[in-house]
Amino acid sequence: MRSWPAPEVPRPFGTVLPPSPLPPLHLYDTGTRAVRRTDPGPTARMYVCGITPYDATHLGHAATYLAFDLVNRYWRAAGHEVHYVQNVTDVDDPLLERADQTGEDWRALADREIALFREDMSELRVLPPGEYVGVVEALPMVVELIEQLRSRGAAYDVEGDVYFPISSDPDFGQVSGLGNAEMLELFAERGGDPGRRGKKDPLDALLWRAQRPGEPGWDAPFGRGRPGWHVECAAISLRHLGMGFDVEGGGSDLAFPHHEMSASHAQVATGERPHAHAYVHAGMVALDGEKMSKSRGNLVFVSRLRREGADPMAIRLALLAHHYRSDWEWEPAELDRAAARLHRWRAAVARPAGPPAGPIADEVVRHLAQDLDAPAALAAVDRWAAEPGSDPAAPDGVRALVDALLGVGL
Repeated sequence: MRSWPAPEVPRPFGTVLPPSPLPPLHLYDTGTRAVRRTDPGPTARMYVCGITPYDATHLGHAATYLAFDLVNRYWRAAGHEVHYVQNVTDVDDPLLERADQTGEDWRALADREIALFREDMSELRVLPPGEYVGVVEALPMVVELIEQLRSRGAAYDVEGDVYFPISSDPDFGQVSGLGNAEMLELFAERGGDPGRRGKKDPLDALLWRAQRPGEPGWDAPFGRGRPGWHVECAAISLRHLGMGFDVEGGGSDLAFPHHEMSASHAQVATGERPHAHAYVHAGMVALDGEKMSKSRGNLVFVSRLRREGADPMAIRLALLAHHYRSDWEWEPAELDRAAARLHRWRAAVARPAGPPAGPIADEVVRHLAQDLDAPAALAAVDRWAAEPGSDPAAPDGVRALVDALLGVGL
């Protein structure tokens, strides 16, 4: 599947960032419940779960992808190549249900919303993944993974549907750290079927759904149908990144069941662990006291803000003003404040001179290295922009710094 165009990223070494290695990036790992140092090799490997394309990109989506864009940018500035993979769940119950409600072909609906997502990401200057993989195109690798699980006795049949027994993974629960009661509650809320008769355990996850009347299906050794949600990301990440990649990311609502189940599928199928060295999750964005979600319909769309005249860089700044792990509530004033900040920054880098760029670069790097403290990094740039200075190289240096590490084009 085609990704979106990559923005040009300046390399501010020698003028702003020091030539010595940047400090290692530390991120909060849900699996260990601690901020930990990332330790990638020459190529950092990251998988971020993508959209189910039945509606446009809302601010909750955008906040999540901006968080991992900061990871990508920091690693690149630190001298790593970054192998970044993202999926698109282009066949799933919510997509099929929306298509049925509107009378639109589900493939046309998915294609339209994927195109809009690409446009939003491009306008927000999010670095694209090297592989942008739709589930439909990944079906052969999904089938292969399910066959591996079957060969290890880690799959069973319930009326034509294929399930994964969580008992096959002795480390099940390690990613989310939740107890059984909380898992059951979240599993029911987030697409699971704990009440399905015939399952060995209420938490066992669907690997393959036998084709129902009116639904799409594909042939497989275990019957015609389509994949369950969690096995898709396990298969795509294994094929493109292998086991033990550096970061698996997404919104905090993916920690369980999605990332928990995907990790178990991969670990049981390969006999290796861990699936990822760190599981990193972004907080939820709310509107009117409720988490933004398509099911609730309380959404603020990036594309709508852009159509109404919002500068995409102001949208980006509004989202970066909140720490990526925090849950927060969107208000229209967020965008007004971000637009004013953008105006101040652009005026500052348009000056003939400014305060030296080295100290502000050190401060921005230090804040980002410690669990992506973007709000503190933004505040540091604010202080630089408000001070007079006589260094004629500083404005261009800060422009390059803000672009390279924060993704804000000035």
